[in-house]
Amino acid sequence: MKSHKRWGEVLEGIPPHGDEPSHLEIPPWNDLKPPINSSPEEASDIRAIKIIVSVTLGLTLLLAAGYLAAVVISDGAILLRPSELALERHEAYEILVNHPRDENRGSGVVVCIVDSGIDTTHSDLAETRLSGWKDFVQGRTTPYDDHGHGTSMAGILVANGWLKGIASDVELLVAKALGADGSGDDGVVAEAIDWCVASGAHVVSLSLGGAPGILPFSLGGGDRSSGDAANDAVDAGIYVVAAAGNDGGENDDGDVAHPASEAGVIAVGGVTLQGTHWSGSSEGDNNGRILPLPVLLPRNDPDRKPEVVAPAEAVPVLLNDGSWGLADGTSAATVYVTGAIALLLESKPELIPNGNGGGADNVETVKQWLMESVTPEEGQTGHDDQYGYGLLNIQALLDASQG
Repeated sequence: MKSHKRWGEVLEGIPPHGDEPSHLEIPPWNDLKPPINSSPEEASDIRAIKIIVSVTLGLTLLLAAGYLAAVVISDGAILLRPSELALERHEAYEILVNHPRDENRGSGVVVCIVDSGIDTTHSDLAETRLSGWKDFVQGRTTPYDDHGHGTSMAGILVANGWLKGIASDVELLVAKALGADGSGDDGVVAEAIDWCVASGAHVVSLSLGGAPGILPFSLGGGDRSSGDAANDAVDAGIYVVAAAGNDGGENDDGDVAHPASEAGVIAVGGVTLQGTHWSGSSEGDNNGRILPLPVLLPRNDPDRKPEVVAPAEAVPVLLNDGSWGLADGTSAATVYVTGAIALLLESKPELIPNGNGGGADNVETVKQWLMESVTPEEGQTGHDDQYGYGLLNIQALLDASQG
């Protein structure tokens, strides 16, 4: 029987029987030369290896140089896909709100987003059905977003790439009412809401007041406010969803942001990835007050503020430089609820406003289903001024509408 060499002897050049190890020197790859007595085939193999290594190194250096040049030109790193963290959070938030990934994607429903615009060149928005665009800031006819907030909000609703929107098949209208610094005028927002209604919107999404670090719009300065426009929309049976605002905690002004404070508007607060109250989310005043103005009457079910909460902490979003990121704020939470309403209207088309009646009654019906279908916080009974009636549960909302 033949004995087998130990594998260490083969790898390290150790002769058997304890002889001194041989000293092996491996020349650099570019100094490789065929042995003197090598065959033509062996010499050809070595030349082929040198060519392959040379080409590989050349391509690597070329790609590295191109990437560095792109970083310099774009003043930052270029992302070809979202981070693993963003993708994980995206999936986790969909599970949190019990989003059904089935045939329902909002087809046939028209949603209007009033914000800073939209960057339609983002790869995740390539399949977006942009049915209407109006620029109330600069009057430009081609869609754009010189702030980025609007693109982020649109992505939560209609993205269909690395990130998947809540209702990616809706017909999207975009009204640009906020400028490059994220600010705007309440009268302009009112005009934008009126345009959404005139353009056939079934749902109007207002993430105004829900982006940390910016002043979305200033109140006053016109005969018609965003609250007036929102109320007229609700009276016509159009579902208006708005951010509760981000002045929670010690800085809370005592109520949700305007126009989420209007009775018929669906005010949306925010939660963390664990489903707990997000500390920046505004709380509602539901007991009524005389001061500070305006006078506030007590709010009753299902109109207490906020009505519902949804993801608002480090939410995966699209950025207007073609990349992806994470964003805080009840702005994001608002679009989750907007998408849920779109899915509901797809499954219950008789609730789509058509000018033939129903009006505000349909809105109240949907708000009642929201109140009954949400997931309350542990130990919660009734409405909570921070957590609303509970956490958005999309599948339960759809089930409630079929009952």
